[in-house]
Amino acid sequence: MSETVWLLIISFGLMLFINVPIAVAITISTFVCIYASGGDATYTVALKMANGIDSFTLLAIPFFILSGLLMGQGGIARRLIDFAAACVGRFPGGLTYVNTLTCMLFGSISGSAAAAVSSVGGFMIPEMNRKGYPRDFNVALTVTSATTGLIIPPSNIMIVYAVAAGSVSIISLFLAGIVPGIVMGLCLMAVCFLRARKEGWESSEPVAWSVLGRSFFRALPSLLLVVIVIGGILGGVFTATEAAAIAVLYSFVLAVVIYREVKISDLSEILLNGAITTAVVLLLIGASSGMSWLLTTENVPQQVSAALLALSENPIVILLAINLLLLAVGTFMDMTPAVLIFTPIFLPVVTALGMSELQFGIVMIANLCIGLCTPPVGTCLFLGCGVGRTTIAKVTPPLLPFFMAMVFALLLITYVPALSTWLPELLSGSPNR
Repeated sequence: MSETVWLLIISFGLMLFINVPIAVAITISTFVCIYASGGDATYTVALKMANGIDSFTLLAIPFFILSGLLMGQGGIARRLIDFAAACVGRFPGGLTYVNTLTCMLFGSISGSAAAAVSSVGGFMIPEMNRKGYPRDFNVALTVTSATTGLIIPPSNIMIVYAVAAGSVSIISLFLAGIVPGIVMGLCLMAVCFLRARKEGWESSEPVAWSVLGRSFFRALPSLLLVVIVIGGILGGVFTATEAAAIAVLYSFVLAVVIYREVKISDLSEILLNGAITTAVVLLLIGASSGMSWLLTTENVPQQVSAALLALSENPIVILLAINLLLLAVGTFMDMTPAVLIFTPIFLPVVTALGMSELQFGIVMIANLCIGLCTPPVGTCLFLGCGVGRTTIAKVTPPLLPFFMAMVFALLLITYVPALSTWLPELLSGSPNR
């Protein structure tokens, strides 16, 4: 690698070590490297940041963020919990399945793992504590289950990946995440099943069909959001960006008019929080675009591709090495910059091995979801410990089996392409349409 690349790695690593915000660290390290190589650093960084966010596709992100905030405060968590309890609460250790299923549903509707931890965890963790489930186990379960909502559409990180990859259809990517997200949730439920058998947790009485029906109809308006977004795009009614705007309108009607959990006076705060979150995400995208351009200019993707392909002739070994690298990246880097920086580096490698861009996108997202549960970044882990009123040291032991389950699911997604490609091929006619 060139001196510029080494300077980039050292300066970026140093700033992360001293806790410089990651967007600032990316921008400064890119600026320093361009300046050191004799380029016009100010103009180049500004231009690449502006071009990085100059995309109509990215307009979907603020809409989905606002929709998620409306749904998060619109009372859907309680209704989804009641529906999940009616479906799976009857089994031994039923509340563990209720927690997992609710996090999957809520995460897919809101598009936010952090919102799932705070909204679902804020109710389920105290309830599970009251029923005698170990507190630290409850927190570990909530933290890991919340990440499944980033794989099940609609998901902002999928839009970011589509922009980074360049030629990936957002709707195909949305479809590709459904089965892997369910697989991830089932693997977490398997850990709950084994723990329930070991501890001898009792089952509750089966609910009547009438109760199941009422809980379903109370949760149905919330569940319809995913159907409207995916169905509308597939049916050609609107584009992915237009679907995000429809999601905001639907969430507003649901939260303000139907459920009446959000008051008109609350909208100003929701809009402000949405604007702040959008600004953070777009700043990360702009900053990462500059660094990605610098890495491409220095031929880093080609060098990494050649090195990995020279590592072994076995695709299984190369894909395992990429997963290990991404797992390491996920422990210290947020998902958005990680996707923007490493997609151009690893995508040529996996496509040379015959992996589709769709499958790699789901592999990368599933991989980085694990990083949300691990320190030092571990956004969901820190938030879950705060909601559950415990510490990372206490949560780590019960977290390990869930971590292993997520890694197992990641390996399935990596080595079984049909999990990601079957549904897009079935409904779209082509995996990259």
